Amino acid sequence: MAKIGVEQSLSAVSEALRAKGHDVVELKQESDANGCDCCVISGQDQNVMGIQNAAVQGSVLNAHGMTAEEVCSQVESKLNQ
Repeated sequence: MAKIGVEQSLSAVSEALRAKGHDVVELKQESDANGCDCCVISGQDQNVMGIQNAAVQGSVLNAHGMTAEEVCSQVESKLNQ
């Protein structure tokens, strides 16, 4: 399955993605996103300084306001595009 980077604060999302067979990597620093097919962020500190440096070639999904199951559906949708 795909390699998915997930922010540390989203443990329920990490567990749900692992249950679906994905390789989940915890995003502790920017370099952790290297090689990920998709990254899931909480949106809490998204672009605070107005700087946009792409650290990942795949999709980035903002999980703010979504359940773990909704995030899994969105991730799988992004991967199938």
